[in-house]
Amino acid sequence: MTAGRRVGRRSALLVLLVALVAGCSSAAPTTPVEPVRPVPAGTTVVTGPATAARDTSCGDPRVSLTPTPPPPPGAMPAGSTMAAIVARGALIVGVDQATVPLSYRDPRTGELTGLDVAVAREMARAILGDPSRVRFRIESSAQRIPNLLDGSVDMVVQAMTITCERKRQVGMSAVYYEAAQRLVVPRTSPVTGIADLGGRPVCAPLGTTSIATLQNSRGANGRPPTVVGVPENSDCLVLLQQEQVDAATTDDAILTGFALEDRRLEVRGAALDAEPYGIAVAPGRTDLLRFVNGTLDRMRADGTLAAIATATVGNAAAVPTAVTYAG
Repeated sequence: MTAGRRVGRRSALLVLLVALVAGCSSAAPTTPVEPVRPVPAGTTVVTGPATAARDTSCGDPRVSLTPTPPPPPGAMPAGSTMAAIVARGALIVGVDQATVPLSYRDPRTGELTGLDVAVAREMARAILGDPSRVRFRIESSAQRIPNLLDGSVDMVVQAMTITCERKRQVGMSAVYYEAAQRLVVPRTSPVTGIADLGGRPVCAPLGTTSIATLQNSRGANGRPPTVVGVPENSDCLVLLQQEQVDAATTDDAILTGFALEDRRLEVRGAALDAEPYGIAVAPGRTDLLRFVNGTLDRMRADGTLAAIATATVGNAAAVPTAVTYAG
């Protein structure tokens, strides 16, 4: 049964109840009120001038610092960022908790799982020798950079697209997963791509590159979509299920999770933009960034990254086999 039919039946029931009450009472009949479907907290229509198209002032944003060969776990160089993490006894990592299949709580165990969680645990293994010695800090997409800048986390492993703008604020590793921005819509929708969405409401998470892509796109009618921003990826799923937006857009790995959670949805259309994921560290922590790149190199070479991608997202082909370094 569709949501529209459910609402129609509720309205008809309200009319019947009002008629029955009016027949048994001298009170004047009242007009039934259409039920209000609440939106997730923090939902906003993004207005104002469009964000500039993706910045390429740094050249290829995928290029990261040349790695250093990681020392044995627990034996980090004295005075290094990694040695401070060892002394603390745990790596602190910013992640999401509601994005299937990247980072979410398994409803059976209550434990965090997914691609990003597994990559974060491998970083803890490389530094401390134990993948369980990681403290996860749950954060929204918009909180990722602020939490790095104020020292709340050591690194962010949270579907973070590598861009020049972000590299001016924090350190970004080499790519560990190549995603792409696409659309998800109800299976019954006639929408086949961004050209069908001019002037229509489309959801995207705030603080992501997906917002700018939407603002700079145009439908076949020459109009941009109406951009509905939300704090969490999962909020877009809620708005889709409540028929309050016509589509949602973010990285295809996340949208695949939407379709897994709700079989009435499907991912459609060509890629709107590339979304290469990198691990972010605080600015100035170049020793940690080089260490992360060295660990990712080892994980690419020994098949760990491909195995994680297969087990979580089901797409080992999105793991790059070669990356570029400079400096």
